Amino acid sequence: MPTFTGEEAQEYDNRITRLVPGYELLHQLTNAQLSATLTDNAQILVVGAGTGKEIAALANINSTWQFTAQDTSADMLAIAKQRFIEQGIDARISIECQPVDKLKVKADAVLCLLVMHFVEDNGDKKQLLKGIKNNLKKSAPVFIADLMRPETTFEREAQLNTCKELGLSEAGKTQMAHNLEREFYPLDRMRFSELLNECGFGIPKLYFKALGFSGYVV
Repeated sequence: MPTFTGEEAQEYDNRITRLVPGYELLHQLTNAQLSATLTDNAQILVVGAGTGKEIAALANINSTWQFTAQDTSADMLAIAKQRFIEQGIDARISIECQPVDKLKVKADAVLCLLVMHFVEDNGDKKQLLKGIKNNLKKSAPVFIADLMRPETTFEREAQLNTCKELGLSEAGKTQMAHNLEREFYPLDRMRFSELLNECGFGIPKLYFKALGFSGYVV
């Protein structure tokens, strides 16, 4: 799993929109569903909170929502903390630089966006999902978006071409192609559903699809 330290952390927000087709739409759709389903004073756990961009956006939707920002990168969370202070929302956010299964939160909703494909399916994905389950109130929704295994022979090439159109350099495209083959651990829909079932979740419902990336609510 990448560490996202130093320059990687500093450049994350600039790079991610060129690497994930539909990145902004994914977050817009996720936020809209949270707005439609959560009440005032809801507690939201954001797994892999990174630089805090998604929490900053959610904090503007409802001024009573409280957040737990979890990540294992101290450098990413340092950027997030500064963002929260500048936006004046830091009092509503608990920052946790530790694995999810070490937390003790009872969340009304959990976001795990663009995280799981960094985690191997050797028991680690299951551990992550169980950690999420243990920090979730009964029947509370979980929003998971992830890189999935390609469903057509041309999906990955189309994905890379779209990333280039979004501003990714030729060198970046080559690196991304390498990462897609050797650095990530995407699942197919069957294995994803199987893992969710093993961890006590219901049937995943698709709400976002953009080439290699899919978003589900469970």
